[in-house]
Amino acid sequence: MHALFEEAGKFLAGRILSEADTSAQVELDSGKRVKVKAANILLKFEKPAPAELIAQAQAVAETIELDLAWEFAPEDEFGFADLARDYFSDNATLAQQAGALFRLYDAPHYFRRAGKGRFKKASAEILQQALAAIEKKKAILAQIDEWAAQLGRGECPQPIRDQLYKILFKPDKNAPEYKAVVEASRATHTAPLDLLQKAGAIDSAYQFHWKRFLFENFPKGTGFPAVTAPVIADELPLSTAQAYSIDDSQTTEIDDALSVQGLGTGTVVLGIHIAAPGLAIQPGSAIDQLGRARLSTVYMPGYKITMLPDDVVQTYTLDEGRANPAVSLYVTIDEATLEFKGTETKLERVHVAANLRHDQLDSVVTEEWLSNPALEHQNDPQLLSSLREQLSFLYRLAKDLKARREVVRGKPENFNRPDYNFRLVGNHGAEPTGDEQVQISVRQRGAPLDLIVAEAMIVANSTWGLMLADHGVPGIYRSQASMAPGVKVRMGTKALPHAGIGVKAYSWATSPLRRYTDLVNQWQIIACARHGKTAALAAPFKPKDADLFSIISSFDAAYSAYNGYQAGMERFWTLKYVEQNGITELNATVFKEGPGGSFLVRADDIPLVFPVLGAQNLPRGARLKVKLGEVDEITLDIHGTVIERLDDPADPSDDGPVEDAEEDDDTVAGPIAIAVDVNEPEPAAAAATP
Repeated sequence: MHALFEEAGKFLAGRILSEADTSAQVELDSGKRVKVKAANILLKFEKPAPAELIAQAQAVAETIELDLAWEFAPEDEFGFADLARDYFSDNATLAQQAGALFRLYDAPHYFRRAGKGRFKKASAEILQQALAAIEKKKAILAQIDEWAAQLGRGECPQPIRDQLYKILFKPDKNAPEYKAVVEASRATHTAPLDLLQKAGAIDSAYQFHWKRFLFENFPKGTGFPAVTAPVIADELPLSTAQAYSIDDSQTTEIDDALSVQGLGTGTVVLGIHIAAPGLAIQPGSAIDQLGRARLSTVYMPGYKITMLPDDVVQTYTLDEGRANPAVSLYVTIDEATLEFKGTETKLERVHVAANLRHDQLDSVVTEEWLSNPALEHQNDPQLLSSLREQLSFLYRLAKDLKARREVVRGKPENFNRPDYNFRLVGNHGAEPTGDEQVQISVRQRGAPLDLIVAEAMIVANSTWGLMLADHGVPGIYRSQASMAPGVKVRMGTKALPHAGIGVKAYSWATSPLRRYTDLVNQWQIIACARHGKTAALAAPFKPKDADLFSIISSFDAAYSAYNGYQAGMERFWTLKYVEQNGITELNATVFKEGPGGSFLVRADDIPLVFPVLGAQNLPRGARLKVKLGEVDEITLDIHGTVIERLDDPADPSDDGPVEDAEEDDDTVAGPIAIAVDVNEPEPAAAAATP
């Protein structure tokens, strides 16, 4: 005696060895013996052999027309043998019964399974919906095949072009556009990004990077809704100071300015004046919500996305020629010893006499010009000459402050590496196209004007950070427990030391027009200036405020993404510079080992880090001449090959400058991480059939 039975969604047949009330032992053609529940046995038969019956039943199943079977089927629940007798004849054969079972089981859109071997036909309405869905699925599969074939031929269908960034970075893996890319990638044995490039989905490398950034960080676009900058209601006193800012020419968000009073009297008052949007913008207001959504201005060569609307920025920026509202820190200093005698924070209006620009004045305001009153340049600006004594004092102070911090740090700050400025010729703040001619110039870190501003901002941020702590008012701080390898700078709400800078506490409070953390801290500082020891009761954010921790978390993520994009775009324009100027060889310095036997080098004259091959056992600081390979503007990748070593390997003193290990965090571009997985298994098939 043989049995046809269902096991885990499959139909099997074999010889019955023994039977009990609830189960049977069945031997399959393979020799395997299985225990089958009696309820799972659907047919018992003497002939034909099990394998032959299944083969006959499969052939019969293919002949059954589902529409006709559905018409024959009763409205109530029925068994497969009942349908076989209605469809074929009252004397339906064993093969016809089994064939009906297979066909019914494999057509759930026509017949709902109601138990072992039992079914109930779908209603006409549900059947039509199911058939329409099946036809739709067939059409989608056909569309996927067509799109995949087009991609394989090097053509990009418009729907895939429209969904490019979603497919690559945040895909719906059930979408036909995604599936077409996966199918074409598998069929052509081509990586998805390479496939799409060859198909012309990416028209411009620059636009690829830009639109990818917008897709991930500004999915609703970079525009602002219409808002009006609120007027500062406070009656602010006018300061006696005459201030001036020091920024790059591209800077429109002028957050900070300096003033010096009392030179020659023995007691000098340094004024550090910060734009005061916090006096007008209130937490929770419409403009605050815009700032909190963006968290920071995004910078890139030739362009920026501001944290706040331009009209708002221009209302509070420290423009020259007007008295601007400011949060001012006044530091009283002994002119001879440069010792700090006291500090005071004021809310006031400050007249800004001039907006000085680094890039226009760095060649004039040199260390020699500041230290030697007899040195004159031709055509020195009159304003600069009038500020010479103040700038000389500020530079002397800045050097002293830096030296004091270096004692706390335990080692000098290293300014071996220059900062680079990028200029896109013909671009005046409009969104770049990626085809502009790029110029790269050097601004040495630690140049006098740079140092003056940097040290003044450290004074303000550390002084205000300690002031907040003294008043029991929480703020947003950056801290670093030590300068040991691997100890990172962290953000938090407690005034902890910053070992890397060499101060007892370091808040971010000097850029409230371009960093949201600074605006938050400004609100807290304003509370201290207005309310003194009761500031904790009046400050917008209280100790252990969950909202403050949320801001820190969001800011950390956004700031990291923005800085990463800025670095990527600077690398893009550096590679453009290489291409535009036909540079095939560079001098470079080794700074650490790279993967696969390569060494990472830093170009001497442009901001470019890349791996090189062709040499062994190169020490840190070794200087090389390198031949450049091809530029990949999508991955921002370039490799080099060592031509020769420029220094003397036998003379350690001939090594190039060795940088602090903490500055060796440069990353080298490589394969872009995309979310298309061509190795992902296909979705599970429908229930198994015999």
